[in-house]
Amino acid sequence: MAIGKVGRKRLGDSKRKHAITLRFNTQELEKVKTLLRSYHVDFQKRGTVGPFLRALILNKEVEKVEGLPVRTPKIGYQLNKIGANINQLVKVAHYKNRRSPNACLVDEMQKANELVATLNTIINNTNLQ
Repeated sequence: MAIGKVGRKRLGDSKRKHAITLRFNTQELEKVKTLLRSYHVDFQKRGTVGPFLRALILNKEVEKVEGLPVRTPKIGYQLNKIGANINQLVKVAHYKNRRSPNACLVDEMQKANELVATLNTIINNTNLQ
C-alpha cells in the first residue's frame, strides 16, 4: 500500500499573497453596504465581503440570490405572531363550540387574511426595488 500525502493541497500559484487595503468614508461605506444588501451578502459575516468584491472587480458573474429583504427577521416575527393569534382564536372557537359561520371568528380571520396580504404586498414591493 502506497503512502500518500496527507493534509491540505498546496495552492501553488493560485495562493493569494498580495493584499490591497481600501478605506472608505461613512457615505462610501453605506453605498458598499447597500450594494451588498442588494445581493443578499451579509456585511458582518466573516469571509463574505472579500470574495464578493473580488468577483465584482474582476468582472466575474456574481450570483444574485432571490429571497426576502434584509428586514426578514422582523417580518418573520410578525408573521409568527399572526399565526399565534390565529391559533388562539381557533382554540377559543373550539372551547366555546362556536364553529358556526355566524361567529365572530369569521371576521377575525378575514382581518388576519388582510394583514397577511398587506405584508405580502410590502415584501413584493421591497423585492422589486
